Amino acid sequence: MKVVLFCGGQGLRMRGDGMVVPKPMVTIGGRPLLWHVMRYYAHYGHTEFILCLGHGADELTDYFGRAGGQSWNITMVDTGLHASIGERLMQVAEHVHGEDMFLANYADTLTDAPLSAMVEGFRRGDAAVSLLAVRPSSSHHVIQMGPDGMVSRVDDAGILHHWENGGYFVMRQQIFDELRPGQDLVPHALNRLAAHGRVLAHRHRGFFRGVDTAKDRIELDYAYRQGRRPWMVWESQLKPAAVAR
Repeated sequence: MKVVLFCGGQGLRMRGDGMVVPKPMVTIGGRPLLWHVMRYYAHYGHTEFILCLGHGADELTDYFGRAGGQSWNITMVDTGLHASIGERLMQVAEHVHGEDMFLANYADTLTDAPLSAMVEGFRRGDAAVSLLAVRPSSSHHVIQMGPDGMVSRVDDAGILHHWENGGYFVMRQQIFDELRPGQDLVPHALNRLAAHGRVLAHRHRGFFRGVDTAKDRIELDYAYRQGRRPWMVWESQLKPAAVAR
């Protein structure tokens, strides 16, 4: 299947000198974050990528125009600096036209979720969109306190108990019927579909990590160098058969 990757968001401040790096280009283990996301999909047999570019388009074009040394089919579309995710998806509709199903991703998170199982579960139903549901974690602390404001206990928040949208999607063409200029994929389009029972969640309790801050990048890079890199499923799993290609 084709994979739409939303790569046009603002960059991260990576160093004290004020240098801003496009988020997809921050490096983990010497490779851009986006390369890790694409390699994850390639492991499952999906190597046709549509990059929705915006901020940092020149840097992404320079690196991925060479395909990062991989035999991938990459189409790059400049979708503007300020477009929402939904508007970026609208702009690449022609590139997935005729596809019964396609994949999409925010391109700023890493996971070891079993993509083939997610795709197969979606294929068997009639939902318009499936999303990866994950348990978020927090580095903050949970406070227990009385009505008078006196604190009785402080604990690490750890893994939270609600489910969040992990940004890994499987979609059918019906998604384009719900996209509107000036609106976003989430919450606008997905809520319209959810109201009619057309959004499916694939629960994942395994590894999931977003890269939203310099601290996130540093921790993932350190884990990589220590050999703790569960998102690199191509190192630890046999290559599965691609489904619904």
